[in-house]
Amino acid sequence: MSSSGSSSSSCAGDARDQVDGLLAGAGYKVRSSELRQVAQRLERLETVMVNAPLEISHLADDAVHHNPSDLASWVDSLLSELNQPVPILGHADLPEFSDLGYAAAADIGRPPFNPTVDTSAWTEQRAAEEHSDITQQLPVVTAMEEDSGIRLVHVLMTCADSVQRGDFSLAAALIDQMQGLLTHVNSGCGIGKVAGYFIDALSRRLFTPQGAGLIGSAYENEILYHHFYEACPYLKFAHFTANQAILEAFDGHDCVHVIDFNLMHGLQWPALIQALALRSGGAPLVRLTGIGPPSPDGRDSLREIGIRLAELAKSLNVRFAFRGIAASRLEDVKPWMLQVNPKEAVAVNSIMQLHRLLLPDPTRGSPIDTVLTWIRNLNPKIITVVEQEANHNQPEFLNRFTEALHYYSTMFDSLETCSAQRDKALAEMYIQREICNVVCCEGLARVERHEPLGKWRARLSGAGFRSLNLGSNAFKQASMLLTLFSADGYCVEENEGCLTIGWHSRPLIAASAWQAVPEPNPQCGLINQPNNNVL
Repeated sequence: MSSSGSSSSSCAGDARDQVDGLLAGAGYKVRSSELRQVAQRLERLETVMVNAPLEISHLADDAVHHNPSDLASWVDSLLSELNQPVPILGHADLPEFSDLGYAAAADIGRPPFNPTVDTSAWTEQRAAEEHSDITQQLPVVTAMEEDSGIRLVHVLMTCADSVQRGDFSLAAALIDQMQGLLTHVNSGCGIGKVAGYFIDALSRRLFTPQGAGLIGSAYENEILYHHFYEACPYLKFAHFTANQAILEAFDGHDCVHVIDFNLMHGLQWPALIQALALRSGGAPLVRLTGIGPPSPDGRDSLREIGIRLAELAKSLNVRFAFRGIAASRLEDVKPWMLQVNPKEAVAVNSIMQLHRLLLPDPTRGSPIDTVLTWIRNLNPKIITVVEQEANHNQPEFLNRFTEALHYYSTMFDSLETCSAQRDKALAEMYIQREICNVVCCEGLARVERHEPLGKWRARLSGAGFRSLNLGSNAFKQASMLLTLFSADGYCVEENEGCLTIGWHSRPLIAASAWQAVPEPNPQCGLINQPNNNVL
């Protein structure tokens, strides 16, 4: 694998044309560079529709799009058509064909139907064309839905801008307008679904107290996390990639210790335990410290997960010890709680957790700096970091909103390939909670502060870590993972020793590995005797 700026990739399908990602979900293609011009043309069309509804009714009823590739020209053709005299048919002259309300866009502008002409051949030809359309399963989007989809995006951005400017009365009015527009689009997929979630998030920001944005209990979040894991390859990619890097870092060590910043049912660790059990020369002693939130019902859920993992390790003849640390926030964990032995090879694993530490705390300093300092002092063999490849930590609300709208539109687009409807529905709820936190919350309540790989590189390098190349094995593992998903579109790419997985041309999740540059005489969190406080 090259560590240069060039990238290799493994994709489940070819990259899309460079079209606007938000509008592509609605079933049509508009180049990003043409978005402003298209919006202006649609506004002109809307003006005509309002001022002369009778004159445009024959177009509004008949116009249908079949994946238009040039929306601007199509709107121009409508405007041009409206400038010509429109034949008005009397009731007695109307054709007796119920399917004329679904004529193709190419039929607009054709001469009016003449009932005195023999139409039997035409009817047979038309029926054959419709059968062909059905056979080819072409997505059909009505002209009204096209218009409403573009206006939804436009009004969403205007609403976000009004929120940033503090014009909350205008924002509330725009939310009402968007609720009306939602009735004209398919809210079950594409831009309709995404817009619905963002409208809900904006409503919560305006009408509920700050920080009340769909938080949910820790137990609910774990359930949704599990279904997100099942519905799409993103978390599996994170676990496979991190496990491969940890396995290679533990090579030759007889006592290993994994510190997991978010245990979450322990989904990641059975595969690593099995891999260590097959290691030539025998399996090492494996210690796992799992950090997670306290159970709301008083159960020791971390210990229950540890017991299940211990039973698996026993069946594989792997010596295993587990320690659970209940903490509501990662910054509340102190290094002495980890009880690291100097003779252990340590791996620190963070799956989508470090971004939660990015809020500067005036009373306690920066949480991310504090945690990175004690991680470095542990002198681990490897730190695996997986984060959302997004920039949702911008101070300007409008920029953050725009980035989130693009990012989650792509995420929802990829989820449409999931055939398990229950997993898909609950995975969408998991993503909805992220959207609400990004859009609704500020200050300490906003924890979803995702940053792109470039910023993590700069931060970790500045904190005393050096990057490790994930290697060809991790790339192969991630590429093989894609074969488990039948949909074209998922893509794994190598980027300067790191790996990303995304949907078509948009990376969504980034994985990297790091090693601490040790300071002299590190003492933080170390103990002199092996830990016997296990299950």
